[in-house]
Amino acid sequence: MASEAVTPRADRRLRRARAATLVSLATGVWASVLLPAVGLTREPDPGRVALGAVGILAFVIAQTVVLYAAVTPWLDPRWRRRAELSLVAVAVLTVPLVGPVAAGRWPTWAWLGAALIGMTPLLVRWRAALAVAVGVLTVAVAVAWWTGGSVPRHLAVTGGIGVGVAAVNGFQVWFWDLLVEARQGQAAQARLAAAEERLRFGRDVHDVLGHHLTVIALKAELAARLAPVDPERAGREAAEVQRLAASALSEVRATVHGYRTVDLDEQLTAVVGVLRSCGVRCTVLPLPADLPQPAAIELAAVLREASTNVLRHSRADWCRIRIEREDDVARMTVANDGADDRGPDAHSHGLRGLADRLAAVGGELRVRREDAIFTLEATVPVSS
Repeated sequence: MASEAVTPRADRRLRRARAATLVSLATGVWASVLLPAVGLTREPDPGRVALGAVGILAFVIAQTVVLYAAVTPWLDPRWRRRAELSLVAVAVLTVPLVGPVAAGRWPTWAWLGAALIGMTPLLVRWRAALAVAVGVLTVAVAVAWWTGGSVPRHLAVTGGIGVGVAAVNGFQVWFWDLLVEARQGQAAQARLAAAEERLRFGRDVHDVLGHHLTVIALKAELAARLAPVDPERAGREAAEVQRLAASALSEVRATVHGYRTVDLDEQLTAVVGVLRSCGVRCTVLPLPADLPQPAAIELAAVLREASTNVLRHSRADWCRIRIEREDDVARMTVANDGADDRGPDAHSHGLRGLADRLAAVGGELRVRREDAIFTLEATVPVSS
């Protein structure tokens, strides 16, 4: 089954796929469970009808719980195990309750046996499923012998129908596991890209500061030793430490500035690639050709924060990015359909920092939420 680490309830696509899988599984399995009800209509003894109805109803309830657990990876494993054990217990009870119903007229319990075999791919692996199927077929033969029914008929229903349902269910569960693993891979890819960027930035800062800090430490130690015996030289060394510190600070600022002045077109390409790798459909309008570099720098920062919000705070299916110039104003609009109550708002730290940054250059940041649509709009003044 799918990994327990994934949480489809926090992913809109997986929620839909899970619902479709659950409906498909329920339809296939319940279709085989409805047929035992035919035996109730052919049983003349009211007592046996009542007991059979109780057994079939209990089986349907236990089966439904197990179906739900099979495609709900975030459930506690102990809860799932209890559901499976409950189904086993109910299945055993159905033998005396349902087995005698319509004896010799309709293979009532054989249809429940087919449903049991059909559910084995949801509970155990294929080798164990074969063992379970053999056990269920043995019980079907025993029920047929006990009730005076046709052994070949019981075997045909339990084995033939059961194997067909099991094959369909096995394919659906396998496909569901593939979907979950694919979404896990997309999330891991996004985390890896962010981690690689942090490592690259860390290496660059280390390269810039490492040499300077080593020399500064040595010069400062030398100045401290010379201070009592040669104050003049100690002063020169201290001045050299000051110069090296100023140089290191200048180079760090240049490095950080290089990250802040990333090309907007390259930033847009990278953001779209990450979003699409996470399953978000992106629509991007071409950048205006006359967008000045200062405005592009500010909008690149907005784009980074907006894309982070889409990945971390929303469950978006689509995202639209539009950058345009209107006379003396450059405008960026980023909209997505994944807004929820846990998403970012105007008071979040990232958006507040962006608003302050844009305000410093005469720009403005506005956000709005309409139903499930979250829109971020940034404007930056453009010099003529």
